[in-house]
Amino acid sequence: MKRMPLALAAVVAATLALTSCSGGTAPAPSGDSGVTGPDALNIGNFLDVTSWDPALADIGFDGPYLSAVYDALIALDADGNPVPSLATGWTVADDDLSIDLDIRTDAVFSDGTPVDADAVVKSLEYLKAGARSGEAFLNVASFEKVDDDTVSIELTQRDDTILYLMGLGRSYVMSPASIDAGTLGKEPIGSGPYVLDSTTSVAGAEYHFTKVADHWDAKTYPFAELSIFPIMDATARHNAMLSGQINVQYGDVANLEQADQQNWNVAQRVSGWAGLVITDHTGAKSEPLGKLEVRQALNYAFDGAAVLAAVGSGAGVATNQVFPDGGGVNDPALNATYEYNMDKAKELLADAGYPDGFSISMPMSPVFEMWKPSAEQALTELGVKVTWDNMQMPDYQLNAPNYPMFISFLAMDGNDVATVQRQVTSVQWFNPEPDYAKNDVIAPLVEKVQTERGDAQTDAVKELNEALVDQAWWSVWYQANNIYYSVEGVTLQPVVGMMFPTLRYITKG
Repeated sequence: MKRMPLALAAVVAATLALTSCSGGTAPAPSGDSGVTGPDALNIGNFLDVTSWDPALADIGFDGPYLSAVYDALIALDADGNPVPSLATGWTVADDDLSIDLDIRTDAVFSDGTPVDADAVVKSLEYLKAGARSGEAFLNVASFEKVDDDTVSIELTQRDDTILYLMGLGRSYVMSPASIDAGTLGKEPIGSGPYVLDSTTSVAGAEYHFTKVADHWDAKTYPFAELSIFPIMDATARHNAMLSGQINVQYGDVANLEQADQQNWNVAQRVSGWAGLVITDHTGAKSEPLGKLEVRQALNYAFDGAAVLAAVGSGAGVATNQVFPDGGGVNDPALNATYEYNMDKAKELLADAGYPDGFSISMPMSPVFEMWKPSAEQALTELGVKVTWDNMQMPDYQLNAPNYPMFISFLAMDGNDVATVQRQVTSVQWFNPEPDYAKNDVIAPLVEKVQTERGDAQTDAVKELNEALVDQAWWSVWYQANNIYYSVEGVTLQPVVGMMFPTLRYITKG
């Protein structure tokens, strides 16, 4: 079976416009504290920048590009918790219907104008109206300037994910003049640690940046020079690092041995899950899928570890969960719930009234061909007769959710409540008609997550996770790692939800 390079797994996520996307987890970056390393940071990214306009950018892999030229109001730590950036702090009202942001007063846009409360309000309004960035602000009624260094976010209802999504890449602040001129897509004007050098940059091939003198957060960005090279081909990207053109890259698992020989640093962390997305849990599209026993049979029928080895070269973890491995909600004990057992799968199918199996149509795209042999083998042995409808990737994203189930690779989030929202409750391209409210087990647990706070909410998410596994809400095969290589003196911290981390996670050391 043909192996799918992890770079392609990332491209899958990027192509599907996912947010994104562990092995060891390094300490959170602390900036330049006297440690040695190269003066120039040369990044080999796997895709070109989607757009320099933060309202149109993809937060999964555009992070290095945008974080060079823009400052965010809020950032994330290595565990996905919101931390201060341009906003030095925030206060959530007792009724959860407003959030006051304290804005620092010493930041300046590269066009010389100050970053003030008016600029923040204008940027937030622009992001709320954005085709992609608007996802973070669905529950926002308005943004209000309170005083010269305070901005209030007025909410229509409690929102437990807005600060996380803002930190993930939905709170970059832009020059008001550039917003008005509509030029951000070509000439990004922000207050970030670097400025794009348009004279030496070549769109689609290489981007060079000039370091900002006296940037307010200079210690977080220790490199005097920055260049980013979009190199989609994994072999070409690896050769570029061998030749010294780049010193950090999105890596391919096939090069792990050579990375060790080169004494490169290796960083890994789970980024997304592969498996069957089930869009029908009621039997409306496919009567069999409305039966719990059938969905559980699908889970028993797949050997996730074998699929991971064959398709993902073992770089990840076999699991039945969509909450990231190593996180506070993911329970390793649940990974044995559907240990591969075809006899058990057939027994459940018979108990559900389908001793001879059933027929179903599923979409297929060249991007997912590497999973098709594993899927065909398991489903055929189980007795599920599949008619494959072939289509190209754009049509797949458009049409796949109309099928009762389909193969996909979905990016994960480092925030537990965001995982609930994006994987279960909210409308997404892969889940256009969420049906959790029709399930007597899942619905009350979702409500519990949405109403509890603090530790009680975390406990509620754990309870929901266990129920999602028991209800076989998906057939998850495995979670795949993102892998990054960097030369000695450069350290990269992977972040769940970012296919390529923002610059604050790439430091000397």
